[in-house]
Amino acid sequence: MKTLIGWLASSALLLSACDERAWSVAEKSSAGVGLQGSVISPLRFSNPYPQIPAQCYTETSRGAQNTCQYCHTNAAYKAGLGNNNPQAGAEPRIGNFQLEYAYAPYDNYAPLASVNHWENTLKPEVLSQVVTSLGLDPSTWDMQTYLRSDNWQAAFQQRSGDLRAWDAGVQAPFRLFPALDPQDLPAKADGFVRSMQAKHGFFQDEHGWLTGWRALNFMPYGIFTPLTGSVSGVYIRLPAKFMQDETGRFDLAVYKANLDLLEQAIQDRLTADSPQQYWGKAHDVKVERGLYPLGTEFAHPLHYVDVQADGSDPSISPFPGTRSRRVKEIRYMYKARPWQPSQFRPAEKAEGSGIYGNDEQGWVDNGAGWLLAGFIEDKQGALRPQTREEMMQCLACHSGITRTEFPTFTSGTGNTIDSTWALARKFSSSLGWQEMNYLSYQADKTALPSTVPGQARQADPINRNLGMGELRYFLETVVGASLYGEMPASIEAWLAHEIRQEQGYSADWPSLMNADATAFQQVQDLRQRLMRELTAKGKHLQDNGHIQGVFLYPPQQDALAAAARYRQVVVSQRYHFGKDVFAITPWAYRHFREPIEALTKVDGTPYQTGELITERAVELDDPASFTYRAGNTRTGIDESRPYPVGNYNPEYLPLLK
Repeated sequence: MKTLIGWLASSALLLSACDERAWSVAEKSSAGVGLQGSVISPLRFSNPYPQIPAQCYTETSRGAQNTCQYCHTNAAYKAGLGNNNPQAGAEPRIGNFQLEYAYAPYDNYAPLASVNHWENTLKPEVLSQVVTSLGLDPSTWDMQTYLRSDNWQAAFQQRSGDLRAWDAGVQAPFRLFPALDPQDLPAKADGFVRSMQAKHGFFQDEHGWLTGWRALNFMPYGIFTPLTGSVSGVYIRLPAKFMQDETGRFDLAVYKANLDLLEQAIQDRLTADSPQQYWGKAHDVKVERGLYPLGTEFAHPLHYVDVQADGSDPSISPFPGTRSRRVKEIRYMYKARPWQPSQFRPAEKAEGSGIYGNDEQGWVDNGAGWLLAGFIEDKQGALRPQTREEMMQCLACHSGITRTEFPTFTSGTGNTIDSTWALARKFSSSLGWQEMNYLSYQADKTALPSTVPGQARQADPINRNLGMGELRYFLETVVGASLYGEMPASIEAWLAHEIRQEQGYSADWPSLMNADATAFQQVQDLRQRLMRELTAKGKHLQDNGHIQGVFLYPPQQDALAAAARYRQVVVSQRYHFGKDVFAITPWAYRHFREPIEALTKVDGTPYQTGELITERAVELDDPASFTYRAGNTRTGIDESRPYPVGNYNPEYLPLLK
């Protein structure tokens, strides 16, 4: 659909020169003294392009479903807001990934990037066969018990050192495991994580010891939602001096003020009257629009979905918002070096160069100022450090363009702000300073396993630029529940009941017919039109204005089935072939184009109707061209029909009103 690979500048020369050459982060910057990594070429990986997500290989229904805009946009770049990677045509050397499947190889000798290596997502039956060959039977798994067993605490206990320090300071596998004790969670009502143990905190108030961590509650879109099977908690921490007044005394009011000021900087809310420096002892740190100060930390537990978990029953889960007790991953980011996006240009993008990091300790350098660490389930479900091949998937979003003396792999999208997006999407004031709860989810204790398990207690947040609800816009432009554009059966059934001519719609909601390309496209066009009729009526909302739960929360039986499919990836340890597993291959991976616009494979062989799209054609005409061996297929999104007439929007900005 588009690739996260932009302009590649002489990076192939670095592959052999830097391969497995070790240097320390201390040699690259003053941060991270003692961390030791090495460089490895992505060509060593079974999937040499893990920075191109599986979603990027899907079809767009000839533009009726524009999931591309949620990564590939110009808006943050044009606003000068912590991004130098425009991907919707603002920079010719990068291209427009809403319009083209422009997968670019690292060089003329590297494998093609147009081949879809995400086998778990593309061919779920192959994953099932692998699991069977291991002598395992997923039908015997008690997934509810599995989701309610804790694997975070045991991993946290393997972290050494002072919990007030970002780096444990010892050469050990869990060195960069975030210093956030799950026993101190959930956060208090103001979002601050407090502990009863003095060694966990910087200072104390009447509620306990302040650990420095504060929870973020934000609006997700199509990536980590309950319907996708993965839900997040996100916590931020600033260095100690941001918690201190000018005399060095710890002061909660000062810390709150600095966090609020940072929120304004990231969300582009600074005014002419805003302070130019942070408060208290951090008065020597400049407030930079769209950028985090050095030493900023993010901890990101990624949970399974437990639809009975709304925070009301700790025996199920201490977390709200369908967040299970068990985590799929623990992710971590640390701002280690200054990064000024305006100083670097697309020609300096270092994709194809080596990935600097440490497999034993589970971290990589994103090349744009941040260290990223990740810990994922082993075969038994205990957390282990991720490899660089696995961590490279994180660089797909959390990176940017830079130039260094020793180039390190960079990637990134056009929608992040300083390699992140959670704080940018945070709800305003106190609503955003609390545990992530997915629109204030409340479980329905009487719900059947096959029905919607609960409801949201929030309205659809308004996108600042669009002036309309984020969910409404997503439904109108994606006509699906995720960035794969697929529609779960629970939503299909609800729409078929709601959208009927007798209810005032122009037609009944149609099911997808995939035997004929013309009929398939006609149905997709009709579905988009009817979805826009539904949102215009406000029927994506309840009568009280809150979001309809069916668009956010899966029935319990569906959530458990999705968790079991993901557990197949866990027991086989095939993360490098994709983490998203569907019951059957999504229709968006199949060919339903008219003969006049039919897709071909690399060798020119045309796809047949309904055939699985495993690769896309590339340019082979001019070996001297910088686009040689890059993808040359159009997505079908029509730039002459911008939203709301059509679906094209190169200026989507993920900021809320």
